Amino acid sequence: MDEVAAEVPVALAYNGEAFAVMMATPDDIADFALGFSLSEGIVAAPAELAIDEIATSLEGISVALRVPPERAAALQARRRNLQGRSGCGVCGTESIEAVLRPPPRVGDGPRIGAAALQRALRELRRSQPLNALTGATHAAAWADADGALRFVREDVGRHNALDKLIGAMAAAGADPQRGFCVVTSRASYEMAMKAAQAGIALLAAISAPTALAIALADSCGLTLIGFARDDGHAVYTHPQRLQDDDAVAAPRVTDLPDER
Repeated sequence: MDEVAAEVPVALAYNGEAFAVMMATPDDIADFALGFSLSEGIVAAPAELAIDEIATSLEGISVALRVPPERAAALQARRRNLQGRSGCGVCGTESIEAVLRPPPRVGDGPRIGAAALQRALRELRRSQPLNALTGATHAAAWADADGALRFVREDVGRHNALDKLIGAMAAAGADPQRGFCVVTSRASYEMAMKAAQAGIALLAAISAPTALAIALADSCGLTLIGFARDDGHAVYTHPQRLQDDDAVAAPRVTDLPDER
């Protein structure tokens, strides 16, 4: 017997208008809807989004979402008419401007040591039940400044996993300035964009970044780390947040729920 990962169409509609169909793992759909809405700049805060219905059928999952009228009007220029595959975070976007939109500058964020990054990576390897079963999913995790994981989400798509993580953090009221994100994928442009849009100040990926991701991270103040492995890592932008361990005096974060 072989365990395989599920991959289904997830249709997102805002105020009755279809916006995107993404291929995703059918878990944590509420987190996905909220995180996608935040990371894509559709809403600025969780309070602006209401989930009216999550309906599952043989064809897939339909999510009916409600946003303020002014947000719905802004979506007309950004509607996605094509399917977003599990490996693509920007598929179907109609204009270059909608893809290459400038993200807000991130805040000061945490100061962490290499030991905290290594701890987060070790914990992440033990916190992927879907991948342990199937070998087919990515994960995105949120760690406090000491490297202890607080949230982990998995999906067949790396960007979907990050959206689910962002949604889980927002729903729990987690402060994106008081920790950092680790992902089991390359640091592509859409991953850097989503992290910055959510206010995350440090993103560490186990694989390489792309040139456009580096340029975006540099422009918005995001610390971008690639090749985060047991034997080291590479810091591409804003290295001031990653300090020598004997120079770090980061406060312990104790006010976040521990959800793994």
